[in-house]
Amino acid sequence: MIPIVATLLSSLAENGLGLLSSAIQAKGKEVVENTLGVKIPDAPTPEDVSKLRQLQFEHEERLLELGIEKAKMELEEMKVLAAAAQNDADNITDRWQADMSSDSWLSKNIRPMSLIAIFLGYFLFAMMSAFGYNANESYVTLLGNWGMLIMGAYFGGRTVEKLAEMRKK
Repeated sequence: MIPIVATLLSSLAENGLGLLSSAIQAKGKEVVENTLGVKIPDAPTPEDVSKLRQLQFEHEERLLELGIEKAKMELEEMKVLAAAAQNDADNITDRWQADMSSDSWLSKNIRPMSLIAIFLGYFLFAMMSAFGYNANESYVTLLGNWGMLIMGAYFGGRTVEKLAEMRKK
């Protein structure tokens, strides 16, 4: 968004012109100006704000329509994001199910083994620190982040799998 438009939107919102601000966000300044037949200054003075307030009052219904269009666009965007997140979760579940149906011992046990390895590394650094050896902080932080990621995927993923199975039944 252009800084001038952002400043204008902020100024409008601060002065109680939320409908006008929302309409500009939804359709753009030029469209709103053409729809209402008025030029909206980039840096409105108190006098301009007063005129814009009257304009907002006179065209409240049309500004509400533009705001509703903006809300619909945001809702569609959220639906797309939710569908993508669900698709990602389904893909992960499918991969994990394929791992579990494999004949390979390693593919069935790689997640718990990774979690154990991370815990052992983290425990090793904790013991080094407890006995006065200097453990590099960046490695400890890295192992902690990996541990959180693997635990979240392993335990959170298993929960999602169980909920999906319950939902299907």
